Amino acid sequence: ANIDDGYLEGLLRGYRGGILTSGDYANLCQCETIDDMKMHLSSTDYGNFLQNEPSPISTTTLAEKCTEKLVEEFNFLKVQAVEPLATFCDYITYGYMIDNIILMITGVNHDRDTQELLEKCHPLGMFDSIGTLSVATSPSELYRMVLVDTPLGPYFGDCLSLDDLDEMNIEIIRNTLYKAYLEDFYQFCQKVGGSTAEVMHDILTLEADRRA
Repeated sequence: ANIDDGYLEGLLRGYRGGILTSGDYANLCQCETIDDMKMHLSSTDYGNFLQNEPSPISTTTLAEKCTEKLVEEFNFLKVQAVEPLATFCDYITYGYMIDNIILMITGVNHDRDTQELLEKCHPLGMFDSIGTLSVATSPSELYRMVLVDTPLGPYFGDCLSLDDLDEMNIEIIRNTLYKAYLEDFYQFCQKVGGSTAEVMHDILTLEADRRA
């Protein structure tokens, strides 16, 4: 209904209109420094997103600021959304949550600093208890203490036993979780129906094939 989605559709059309074109990318390829890129991007919908960054700008800063822009726009849409879009937006964040959890587990197992690991996490995959992941001494304890209360809790419970968590290779855990997540997201999209079901069928099956 337009009363629910009209404003967000207008916003999304604006975001879509601001996606960089092949011409923009051709121009960026001609740039010799990131400062040159900054100047070109300032004439696009990226505007002055690097205006407070001193020169020379690093590639890391450029990536961080681009991600920041994406996250701000996504979160703005998410807080305005009504169902089923609100749940759809939640599902988009779950993949980032899985990657963040695996990053934290791997880092803690290699005695990396928790704060340093948190800084490397993707902002779309943050959740309240992520900072306490470092307290757990084993993957199964991690699940009991932290993950059971996150949206990913059911995926752990359904596809991985606590014994598996302690014995299994970390990449197998990641891919087992992703399989459960993609299947769940797929079922949700099919239930929504319409163009969501059609478009997401192609996107999610492609992602599943890629991971397989």
